[in-house]
Amino acid sequence: MASEHDNCHLCKEYLRDPVSIPCGHVFCSICLKTYWDHADHTGSYMCPQCRVTYNKRPTPRRVGGSRHSSLQRNSEPFPPPPPSPDYNVAGPQDVGCDICVGKKNKAVKTCLMCLASYCERHLKPHYESATFKRHKLVDEIGHLDRQICPQHQKGLELFCRTDQMCICVLCTVKEHKGHDMVSAEQERADEQQRLGATQAEIQEKIHDRLKQMEELKQAVDALKTSAQRALQECDKMFGDMMRSIERMQQEMAKLMSSNKRAALNSAEGHMERLNHEISDLKRRDNEITQLSRTEDHIHFIQSYHMLIAQTENEELPTVMVNPYFTFDPVNKAVSEMKQHLNEFGNEEMVKVAKTVNKMTFCELEDGKKKRSLRAEEAPVYRSVHVHEPQHRDDFLKYVCQLTLDPNTAYRQLHLSRGNRKATLKRDPQSYGDNASRFDSLPQVLCMEALSGGAYYWEVDWSGEGAAIGVTYRGIKRTGYGDSCRIGYNRKSWSLFCSDASYSARHNKDQIETHAPYSSRIGVFLDHAGGTLSFYSIGESMSLIHRFKASFNEAVYPGFWVWYESAITLIQL
Repeated sequence: MASEHDNCHLCKEYLRDPVSIPCGHVFCSICLKTYWDHADHTGSYMCPQCRVTYNKRPTPRRVGGSRHSSLQRNSEPFPPPPPSPDYNVAGPQDVGCDICVGKKNKAVKTCLMCLASYCERHLKPHYESATFKRHKLVDEIGHLDRQICPQHQKGLELFCRTDQMCICVLCTVKEHKGHDMVSAEQERADEQQRLGATQAEIQEKIHDRLKQMEELKQAVDALKTSAQRALQECDKMFGDMMRSIERMQQEMAKLMSSNKRAALNSAEGHMERLNHEISDLKRRDNEITQLSRTEDHIHFIQSYHMLIAQTENEELPTVMVNPYFTFDPVNKAVSEMKQHLNEFGNEEMVKVAKTVNKMTFCELEDGKKKRSLRAEEAPVYRSVHVHEPQHRDDFLKYVCQLTLDPNTAYRQLHLSRGNRKATLKRDPQSYGDNASRFDSLPQVLCMEALSGGAYYWEVDWSGEGAAIGVTYRGIKRTGYGDSCRIGYNRKSWSLFCSDASYSARHNKDQIETHAPYSSRIGVFLDHAGGTLSFYSIGESMSLIHRFKASFNEAVYPGFWVWYESAITLIQL
């Protein structure tokens, strides 16, 4: 049976002359042409599968990769005949009977003497006639050519241990004369024993792996318990610290209140004494005024000497007021305490983070070489969790400089401008072989891994269509399937841009969004906070779409680029 990826979304039949459009979906060329010819009067063109809209009619491109090469060889001239209800008829993936004329039935057996495959009806003579008694029948597995000697066109019956290959009887006469040869059955028996040993080894590895899995599960449970216990203890200790700070706040309030009361009591005592002295002085001033007006000279003289003596012997203390007295030093001291606490807390948090990050929960051991599961081969940016900014100037505080990785680039993607621009060309580039390269899809990843914080970058795109996104390192690199395409699986998220619309994609979900058109897209990733946001950049920033996700490992910015299209990483 053909997979759904090998069927046209429009006609539901096997793909014939497959073509691809900018969003990446593949259709029969005649089906897509008919579909879009009917849309000519509307002026807009929509992908029949994902509903992405284009203002201009895109130019479909023929698919010539590994996925469709076999389809093109096996496809029949269209329109195809209607499917037959007879399940005995050989389909595109079946081996047909060599005897049937016209419509061929499925072959069920292959004769190594006749070198032909037979359906159930044409196989009967091999069972009923003595002529075919010595013929050898095997199950039809679709590899008859592998059962025949390519030089003598005879069935392979022997095994040459000298050359480690299957041979026919005629090969013993010349090519393999004098070699160590045994029957295929004998070699099969010997190899079956070795296969049994290999199977026992595999089963032992399975047992070992199951044991390790159980140990890992127990360790995970212990890890969860330990993390919960540590979280509770940390909450308690932070609560104690906050209560300690509250006690310090209360002690500081008491100290300030006590000093205020002491200062006020002292001032009130001085004011009471001054009031008393002022009253006494006013009384004597009044007596002096009355004495000055008396006409009794004897009384004046006697009173004068008494008043003068009293005034001359009296010394009044001076009340000194400090004009600079204030409680501002208290504010300064508390402010310095706060700063010291912040600095100390940050230093201690860095120490704690370093200690925790150095601890490896589990790792892969490959002989003498150990590779931690936490390690990344590319540089990893790290930062702290923040609230998403609102203005472009705020976003620019989180800018990270990115570089396209030539080792991941599809062979027809041309990288330029210091590996910051990718353009899909018709001619393949001279890239070396690399297991990280996308072999069938026009995609490329960045070298930098982003983890544990907030990052911002901007991308210019041009042409008929491009996709901008992020992916885990483990995304599949070979083939055309959804497991390889950025945004079409659980390991990646993307925004597809066309001249008429945007489409946000993750796993099986696809959301059409409407935002002002822009050739420049801003991307904000809060890895720790679990958000990935795309913005249309013009006179202002307009949110296109925001993904919410729990990123459990570092992500790499990645891009899909259509024909005659390009993306450019902007240096900010």
